[in-house]
Amino acid sequence: MKLLKFIPFLLLVLAGCTQDPQPSPNIVFIFTDDHTARALSAYGSVVNKTPNLDRIADEGMRFTQCLVTNSICAPSRAVILTGKHSHLNGQLTNGNRFDGAQQTFPKLLQAAGYQTSMIGKWHLQSEPTGFDYWQVLIGQGPYYNPRFLVPGDTVQIEGYTTNIITDLALNWLETQRDPEKPFMLMYQHKAPHREWHPGPDHFELYADENIPEPANLFDDYSNRASPAAEQGMTIARHLNVEDLKLAPPRSMNEEQAAEWEKVYGPRNDEFHEANLEGDDLTRWKYQRYVKEYLRTVAGVDDNVGRMLDYLEEKNLDENTVVIYSSDQGWYIGEHGWYDKRWMYEESLVAPLLVRWPGNVQPGSVNHAMVSNLDFAATFLDLAGVSIPGDMQGKSLKPLFLGETPEDWRTSHYYQYYEYPGYHCVERHYGVRTDRYKLIHFYNREEWELFDLEADPMEMNSVYDDPAYSETQTKLKEELRRLREFYAVPDDERPTGPCIPNERGAPTPRQ
Repeated sequence: MKLLKFIPFLLLVLAGCTQDPQPSPNIVFIFTDDHTARALSAYGSVVNKTPNLDRIADEGMRFTQCLVTNSICAPSRAVILTGKHSHLNGQLTNGNRFDGAQQTFPKLLQAAGYQTSMIGKWHLQSEPTGFDYWQVLIGQGPYYNPRFLVPGDTVQIEGYTTNIITDLALNWLETQRDPEKPFMLMYQHKAPHREWHPGPDHFELYADENIPEPANLFDDYSNRASPAAEQGMTIARHLNVEDLKLAPPRSMNEEQAAEWEKVYGPRNDEFHEANLEGDDLTRWKYQRYVKEYLRTVAGVDDNVGRMLDYLEEKNLDENTVVIYSSDQGWYIGEHGWYDKRWMYEESLVAPLLVRWPGNVQPGSVNHAMVSNLDFAATFLDLAGVSIPGDMQGKSLKPLFLGETPEDWRTSHYYQYYEYPGYHCVERHYGVRTDRYKLIHFYNREEWELFDLEADPMEMNSVYDDPAYSETQTKLKEELRRLREFYAVPDDERPTGPCIPNERGAPTPRQ
């Protein structure tokens, strides 16, 4: 009698054992260029709304501490492909040519049976490797009528680049994807990179608004090491007519006004005869710049919505991990700047949003210290592929599932190499913990130490403050440990002076 009662239970167990295993998830990696988390409403933006990107956060997880290892375009992309710091993958600066022969996560996914595709901005000079299909912009690519590299040829497509990249990605999903295989799509936008040309749908967006200024728009760079004051990325001095789309208003006689209108068209009320100077001129430039930047972000958001809609319409969303990030952060006026490169928070922290239905808790927020160094290991782990021992990042999959390993990192190593170079940001490395940040400008032997709890905008270095002497000692030891752990060699490349011109480009010192 007892045996008869046990039989139904046994049949249920056996039935469960014979069910098909969960298929490997598809991966859609949505990537932008220079998108600060401060221009994402999911991160509490006060300057814009991003409803489609917010869908990923609302239906998934938002990371608050995604820290990059080298805040500049090509090096960040190489770190993501290889799971290794810049000194190991060879991409120290934008000027290097990526070694596509080395191990990358797309190659490992390919070997495991994934169909891999790369569409959009590549920016690594060498041709993509490890992809079954690729169509990439040439270099930075323009915002309009872009040319794309394809295997053995180039093609030009008319239209707005952000829309076109989405068209190409959707076309690949619809007509060229093998439905019998899991896929990994790297869907990568040029926007919102400089010079911020919006699409036709957004020409007038924010036209009647006054975008809030950051509290430190007029930073004077006192109480810090000298490199902060010597850069070439200020809104006040280094944005030009191409960035702003208009020259600053100034008084003109009738002849000058006529010449103006030949070039720029009729002057509107904004261009009344006035001489803007000092802080007023900086404010005018800030509004021009930030509105153009945010308009390009709006184009990205619209197109992310198109991708999410497609996945849902084709019933692909339930078994697809959607990950959104950018190659680094960006300045929208903080410290009076645009661009990136620094280890300061605005350029160090990148957005990271993840949606994986049935696995990631909708609307969850994760405060663990993660990095673009972790992306390669994460993609492999999601696919059930072994993570090579020489990759330096960790898989984020446990965090996606709501579990933070006990040995998760509590500090982050950063190093920036491109000097002399655009914007003249001095070479530096450093360590960031939850509360503190130590930065070493190693060619000048200058240091900065910030208490992020007391000084979140990083306006005052406390490196020379005796009250922080014990903290300084601990951070230097942790910095030494991390450099040893990641096998970072001394940077012995020659350096030299750097004086930025009006675009922020370096010019020879006279």
